[in-house]
Amino acid sequence: MKLYENAIAPNCRRVRVFLAEKGIDVPGVEIDIIGGQNISGDYLEVNPNGQLPGLELDDGRHLSESAAICRYFEELHPQPPLLGTTPFEKAAVQMWERRADFEGMLGVADNFRNRFPPFENRGIAGTSNVPQIPELVERGRQSVQRFYGHLDKRLGESPYLVGDSLTLADIDAMCVIDFALFSELEIPQSHSKLRAWYDGMESRESARSNPGLTAALGSISKVLGG
Repeated sequence: MKLYENAIAPNCRRVRVFLAEKGIDVPGVEIDIIGGQNISGDYLEVNPNGQLPGLELDDGRHLSESAAICRYFEELHPQPPLLGTTPFEKAAVQMWERRADFEGMLGVADNFRNRFPPFENRGIAGTSNVPQIPELVERGRQSVQRFYGHLDKRLGESPYLVGDSLTLADIDAMCVIDFALFSELEIPQSHSKLRAWYDGMESRESARSNPGLTAALGSISKVLGG
């Protein structure tokens, strides 16, 4: 079994943190996104869309999409449960996952991909050859700020996004915020519940499951002029 991934990709980080919480070790294969290794050559046999992560099973079959990969491992290793245990919890985890994707991750992607020089003709993830649209940078910022507000409100009601226990919804939101902060989309000081929750998430051992992340983000920061 192999997990094709990239140290800077937040969707890859979702899977790595999920596996760390489960205590599962899967060998990784690093794919160079900035250099375009994901959209050419052998990797397209793993995922024709050129997106990461991609999971190769021992029998040669492949899975892509971080949520699907996490679902696969949840079925194989149900303890500890990270996708909910009751019908309501399972639905609520999916609800917050979708919010993390559509409000958070897409917002960060708009903000980052439309101003990062190496992605000049890669404004959309994967194989699409789409030029950057500078106007989307501000729209992305506004989307992320709205997402922050929704998170802060919910975390004023519950220690985690879905009740009293950590789930994939929390992992997803943390990984969105990781990349948003790197993209200089700061959490407002007024969102005290969100800031406290995020500090707690980052202190978990699983959050340190990708030792190459800091170095990789530092190299991108230089390109951005940070």
